[in-house]
Formats: sequence, C-alpha cells, structure tokens
Amino acid sequence: MTHSTKEQIDAMHVGVIVAVRGSIVDIRFTNQLPDIHTIIYANDGKITLEVASQLSAEKVRTIALTPTQGLARGMVVKSSQGPLKVPVGPSILTRMFNVFGEAIDGKPFINNTERRSVHQSPPPLVSISSQLQIFETGIKIVDVLCPLERGGKAGLFGGAGVGKTVLLTEMIHNMVSHQQGVSIFCGIGERCREGEELYREMKQAGVLDNMVMLFGQMNEPPGSRFRIGHSALTMAEYFRDDEKKDVLLLIDNIFRFIQAGSEVSGLMGQMPSRMGYQPTLGTELSSLEERIANTQNGAITSIQAVYVPADDFTDPAAVHTFSHLSATLVLSRKRASEGFYPAVDPLQSSSKLATPNVVGDRHYQVAQQVRHILAQYNELKDIIAMLGLEQLSKKDRNVVARARRLERFFTQPFFTTEQFTGMQGKFVTIEQALEGCERILSGEFDEHPESALYMIGDINDAISGHKAPKTASDEAHHAG
Repeated sequence: MTHSTKEQIDAMHVGVIVAVRGSIVDIRFTNQLPDIHTIIYANDGKITLEVASQLSAEKVRTIALTPTQGLARGMVVKSSQGPLKVPVGPSILTRMFNVFGEAIDGKPFINNTERRSVHQSPPPLVSISSQLQIFETGIKIVDVLCPLERGGKAGLFGGAGVGKTVLLTEMIHNMVSHQQGVSIFCGIGERCREGEELYREMKQAGVLDNMVMLFGQMNEPPGSRFRIGHSALTMAEYFRDDEKKDVLLLIDNIFRFIQAGSEVSGLMGQMPSRMGYQPTLGTELSSLEERIANTQNGAITSIQAVYVPADDFTDPAAVHTFSHLSATLVLSRKRASEGFYPAVDPLQSSSKLATPNVVGDRHYQVAQQVRHILAQYNELKDIIAMLGLEQLSKKDRNVVARARRLERFFTQPFFTTEQFTGMQGKFVTIEQALEGCERILSGEFDEHPESALYMIGDINDAISGHKAPKTASDEAHHAG
C-alpha cells in the first residue's frame, strides 16, 4: 500500500466533534459513518469514546469511557474501525486491569497477547450443558442448605461489614486449590480502597497465581463502569472455551452495572421507565448474564454481590437480577454479631438445586430437617427469653439443643483468615457436612458441650477433643 493510499484511508475515518455534553459527545463523519460499538480516539488518543447510536447519515452519538476534560467543538477525532478489545491468554493471570485491558497494578505488562472484542454472543443453546451439577465450595452451610450450580449464578446479599468479601475470598481460595480453576474478580463501581485491600488480601492468602482482577471504579465515567463487566466476561470465556477450565467469576456489585446503564441511558436522552430506570434494563442485564453458562468445554460459575436499594425487593433492578439467579445467599448482621461466621442466614438463603432429583434424596431430607429444626428454634427464642429454658417441654429442649449445635457446626475456620484467627482453615466435602448434620439431628452430640462444635471442620473434630473459643451467645446462654 502506497503512503498516499494509506493517508486517503485514514482521512475516511476522521470526524469532527459537534457537541460535548458531559460524557456524551456528538461527532460528524463526512466520509464513512462508524458502526455501533466502534471505539473513537480524541485528543491524541488520551480520550476514548464508544459509538452508542447513529443519529443521521453523518452524525454519531458516543459515550465516553474516560473523563472528557479538554474536549471542545471542532476537534478532530479518529475512528479505530473496531470495538473495544481486551487481552486474553495465560499472561493476564495474577494481574489487575482496567476496562481497556491496561494493567493498573504498577507492574509492566507485555502487551503482545491476543486481544478480543468485549461484545461476544452468549454460547449457542446446543453447546450449553443441560446437566445440573453442584459447584462444591467446601463451605458447610452453603453446600448443605443452598448448593451453588456449576455454571450458574448465585446472588450474595448483605450490607457492609457482614463478611461478603471474606466469603468471596474463601471461595476463590477453594476454587484455585481444590478444583484447579481460574478466578476472575470484577469490581463494578468499587471504591479504590476496596480494590486495593482485596488485592493485598488475595496476595497474603496466596491465591493471586490463578486470578485476574478488573476494576471499573466509582470515580470513573459511567461508560467505563458499564463496560467493565463485558471485559471480565471476555477474559472468563477465553479460559472456559480455549483452555477448557472451570472459571469462578465474582462480580461486586451487579447493581452498580445497572446504575451505570441508567446513567448512560439518561445522558443519551432516552425516556426513563419505571422508577427512573433505563427502558433497556432487561436487555442490558441479559446481554451480560446470558454469557455466564456451563458448556461442554467448561463452566463459568458466577457469584454476584447484589445491593438492594432501600431493602425493596420489588425494585426493578432487584427483580431483574433475581430472575437470573439459581441461588441466593443472604448474610445476616445478627449472626455476624453473635460470632457465627460465615454469617449466612440459613432460613432466608435458598437454591433452585435443593430438590431431590438434583442433590439426591438423602441430601434433600437432611437439608429439610435442618431448616425445620432451626425454624422451630427461632419460634422458641421469645419463650426462652421470657420464661427461661427450664419452662420448655423435654421435646422442645431437645430441639433447642440440636439447633444450637447445628448453628455452631455451620461455623467454619477459613483458609483466608488463618493469619487473623490463628485457626487452620478447613475444606469440608458435601459428604462430610451431611454426615455431621445427620449425627447432630440423631442426638449423638446432645451430651457434648456446644463449644466443641464451634469453628470445626469435619464432625469428628468435635470428638477428637477440639476445644474452640466460645461465641458471645454461648456465654449469654450459660449465664442465662
């Protein structure tokens, strides 16, 4: 190609800015109009824009993926003639990226790996595995009461400080060490502090080797926060489809993805729908969620932290998110304050897999009995508070004793908190967890002190004289 021909082709892909409104920039192209999702560079490549709509035969409306300071009307911009692409391959492991696939961990990144478009289609229906399999986490309360689906999506609900991040970190550790998979953490609208803390925690826990982290931070434009989920999924799909590995994708927080879409929609001038959300809310969420699937090659299992606005579960954002989830883990502040970690609420958490034809009859029966006894204990708590334990019938006293022992058995020392607790982490198989529940329900441990079951792994640890520290509720119970 001659030098003049190249210049002519370049001139075809040059446009001029005609309007700048915050993160929305309108551009006129006289020769060739760029396609939707094309990336456009302005101000010598310092500012990146993405085509969101074609307004006329010559004009496009773009959304900025970087801050737009310094843009002005009349500025010349250049089309990249392609969509946003991120690097994929083994070299991205242990690294931290932004939405463009640029390393943000302060270390050099050799950028000679393959790059793929972030706009991929969900896997075709014929390639999706129809077999329902349990994703074993090694965490007793999760595996017994609300088992996660391999290739499914689980929602993690809970406020600040109840242990969402610790639970996610432990799942990453177990995924990497027991299932030789890859973990990808995607922070959407995260605070910078949270990302930095998580990076250090992962490093200390020794799980960075098989992990990739991506952040579209809170201070970044809505376009960047909206696209970071797609960047993370593109990397996850590489490990699933090309390397045939199981991937654990953690998204924190899926609500902020919807929020970013709402900001983009408002800036684009679209008519808002119910509660001020974007009219395209369902489509946008589906385009992300449907790519998370279990195929013949491998599976992307996703755990998503979900913020529920004003605790209103009828909010459109919560309703649409729920429709995609196969399991919900609700974290309880009350359980955390009593020293029961992980602080999963056993009565509010649920899973679509907890049916006899998926988990098997034995697992189903044990889970139902556990829920039943914990629910009975919940009802008896008021009577105990007013009249004391002595006023209960012998049958009710047995219910209370077994429920309290189950609550303590469902606590577990984590690998990722060893340096804080001084207790060695435990991975408990589903078989071991079920056996422990059965033995407690049958009354085998009625004579054992409750504290013997607190913070243990397998049930046999309680017999081998394992002495754990008492919880706050143990002391209150004995004082009462």
